[in-house]
Amino acid sequence: MINRVVLVGRLTKNPELRYTPNGVAVTSFTIAVNRPFSNQQGEREADFIPVVVWRRQAENAANFLQKGSLAGVDGRIQTRSYENNEGRRVYITEVIADSVQFLEPKGARHADGGNSYAPSAPQPSNQSSQQRGGYAPSNNQSTSGGQNQGAPSFDDPFAGDSKPIDISDDDLPF
Repeated sequence: MINRVVLVGRLTKNPELRYTPNGVAVTSFTIAVNRPFSNQQGEREADFIPVVVWRRQAENAANFLQKGSLAGVDGRIQTRSYENNEGRRVYITEVIADSVQFLEPKGARHADGGNSYAPSAPQPSNQSSQQRGGYAPSNNQSTSGGQNQGAPSFDDPFAGDSKPIDISDDDLPF
């Protein structure tokens, strides 16, 4: 039998870390996963899937994930049930995570809680590629215009006139 789940989505709230009476860490959170299609109004819908993580992964998830964080979850579906205060049987389906991957670099989230990750674009430099240990662009033009002169910067090796790149087989790592 196969019971395998792989999800990529964003956390809907901060993870909740608890410990069992035996001292085992357990973290729970809900991950919102977009559906691959739009509804009749043209809007994208999402599924909100509960996830449970155990032991060291639980502590890591609680320490490094927060509401809105992009995460990948690999695990299995588990169902359980219990009787509530009113005597009704309540069924719960959740993903028991074997692995949680943090899919955004540390500090990528903005302090205002935004979901975007926008790395700063590298700025070209007048320094030669041999001094930096990098590659020089084919057009050898600098567009820095005197900006960010104190910050390190790098030339874009793929900028230019879209001509084929001449690479020797000896330069390939495979």
